[in-house]
Amino acid sequence: MATTADFKNGLCLDYNNGLWQIVEFQHVKPGKGPAFVRTKLKNLRDGRVLENTFTAGVRVETARVERRPYQFLFKDDMGYTFMHNETFEQITIEERQINAPQFLKDGSNVEITVHAETETPLVCELPAFIEAVVTYTEPAVKGNTSTNAMKEATIDCGATVKVPLFIEIGERIKVDTRTSEYGGRISDK
Repeated sequence: MATTADFKNGLCLDYNNGLWQIVEFQHVKPGKGPAFVRTKLKNLRDGRVLENTFTAGVRVETARVERRPYQFLFKDDMGYTFMHNETFEQITIEERQINAPQFLKDGSNVEITVHAETETPLVCELPAFIEAVVTYTEPAVKGNTSTNAMKEATIDCGATVKVPLFIEIGERIKVDTRTSEYGGRISDK
């Protein structure tokens, strides 16, 4: 059990018949009336976001979750299969539980959030940035360089991202997995 004084970003609650993670919270003390805590909660099973207000001091049930390192092995009809990096145990999860499945490639390291009491996987998160190699993109046309011009490029995992005109086939780039945006070139030093 925890009270609203224990709230922090990332805390998991067993609330309203589901597992919810606090994305953000704000303690509010109005001039009149009791204090309260305004929160934004994310459902760990389906990703829904809910705004909720708790009266200050109210007790809520916390859930114990663990973030564990896994490596992506393969995708088949059953789902995506991952192997724990230390115990070599394999689990299969559904695509909807992965934050950016289009950027997964064999051997990718991820973190899977697991409900510690039931050992059920909840969410699979890729690193914020991944390294990728451009496998196809149209060549830039000279004189076609208006400010911030972008073109589509296919990367080695099969996903398509927008990149600046100067990027060519074979270049290594950083891609933000949260927004699917180009994050910069990677030099070969």
